[in-house]
Amino acid sequence: MADESTGIQKGVQFITVEEDQGGQRIDNFLRTALKGAPKSLIYRVLRKGEVRVNKKRIKPEYKLQAGDLIRVPPVRLPEKGDAPVVGDKLLEHLESAVVYEDDALMVINKPSGLAVHGGSGVNLGLIEAVRQLRSNQRFLELVHRLDRDTSGCIMIAKKRSMLRYLHELLRQHKVQKIYHALVQGRWESKDKRVDAPLLRGELKSGERFVRVDAEGKPSQTDFRILRRYGTSATLIEARPRTGRTHQIRVHTQFVGHPIIGDPKYGVDAINQQYRELGFRRLMLHAAALELKLPDGTPLKVEAALDAQVAQALEKLVTSAEAQEQR
Repeated sequence: MADESTGIQKGVQFITVEEDQGGQRIDNFLRTALKGAPKSLIYRVLRKGEVRVNKKRIKPEYKLQAGDLIRVPPVRLPEKGDAPVVGDKLLEHLESAVVYEDDALMVINKPSGLAVHGGSGVNLGLIEAVRQLRSNQRFLELVHRLDRDTSGCIMIAKKRSMLRYLHELLRQHKVQKIYHALVQGRWESKDKRVDAPLLRGELKSGERFVRVDAEGKPSQTDFRILRRYGTSATLIEARPRTGRTHQIRVHTQFVGHPIIGDPKYGVDAINQQYRELGFRRLMLHAAALELKLPDGTPLKVEAALDAQVAQALEKLVTSAEAQEQR
């Protein structure tokens, strides 16, 4: 429990994993157990070995089993009154952005610029907002993540059984994620699959990045051309066959076609040119998800690009047509 006046959790906690909690990663478990704890704090206590499972140090990806005994150190948590208040405008937007919902699952078309959860300097994320949007729902947890600047389909489980089921589907690569990206230059038809291992690293500043490296993890992405805009840009479909951090962003950069608006892997001068045309964000969008529900029913959900980006694409069509006529 936390001290109501200081927000500091009193003493060490010992938590026994229940039957219905087995199968989830320890980092995801701690996000639920330590409501309001920043992501950076959770990974820090894991890295330092302050969290133990059955008296042993574990990594963030450790999968819990029923009966495991978790030692949780004292941590500073936000006071109850400190929960960020979600504005009516954002709640209305998220309500209209629900593209699928049943009694166990929600899929939301996440706007670009909204982090999936609070922490690391972000007070409010998608999951905190959705918990206020569905305040009568006892269980709401992110199934997977999207980068803050990536828009589109993201799944939120409304039941623990659905969370476990979808995590298993993801582990078996049985959830097809389909992305749309606007990339620099003319993408050639021959580049249908990029097979390039990815390695995560960190700069001296502490900024994390990913690069193609022979010592990295195997990574594959399938690509398809949706539309070319002259020789300046191409709208592509990307279907990742593996789920590495920044996979699509790095694979497009690797073949010489970085995603427009990408501040980390893109080209600043070209990003600025496209900002002036109305592309003021990372042009990566989780356009669709395909999977089977627990009863075997196929499910495909699609999320449209926001109106501002759709208008900018129309202007790009006009610009490309004008160039071709010169």
